[in-house]
Amino acid sequence: MLIIFDCDGVLVDSELIANRTLAAHLSAHGYPVTANECLGRFIGMTIPGVIAKVQNEGVALPDDFEATLRAKDQIVFARELKPVSGVEHALQRLDGRPRCVASSGSPEKIARNLDITGLRKYFEDNLFSAKDVQRPKPAPDLFHLAAARMNADAGRCIVIEDTALGIEGAKRAGMRALGFIGGSHRVPADAAVLRAAGADDIFDDMHRLPDLISAIE
Repeated sequence: MLIIFDCDGVLVDSELIANRTLAAHLSAHGYPVTANECLGRFIGMTIPGVIAKVQNEGVALPDDFEATLRAKDQIVFARELKPVSGVEHALQRLDGRPRCVASSGSPEKIARNLDITGLRKYFEDNLFSAKDVQRPKPAPDLFHLAAARMNADAGRCIVIEDTALGIEGAKRAGMRALGFIGGSHRVPADAAVLRAAGADDIFDDMHRLPDLISAIE
């Protein structure tokens, strides 16, 4: 059974940090928005997807918007980023099972954030980005790519996701999907959103993950 992890909000507790930075950057460029509003509007989207959405609303952003945002993210993440509570314990208990990361972030961001939090060793080079495929989540493309690269059948994959876009993409790929709502950006009411997207189960404590996976196997 291949275990496919999202990164932001599942492995690293980055969403509140990232959306605070995104809100400030958008606001400075003529799109006033709070961090909480960014979470509601953009969670699970790629940065190019966010830019396209904002520009479709009539706000022009500079050509270097993504580059300058990523530079700001690097500074803040290096200072504040932590692993999701309990995730290292879960990864240690899952030792020996095939696993990988499939994230909407850039390849550089995924690797850097896993290095900052000390989690890179659990995945080696099995890191897959939305930049590797034509269509980002909720399309199934990224999950199909991860399964193909890891020599796994879709029906033998379990995806761990914290967003409706990710859950929908996993289900469209023919995979089981577990919705995680234990990140600092999530609240209990989010369980209904992930269930509506197709999550097979919901959990809020990473310590439970190995037992959930064992039950499926």
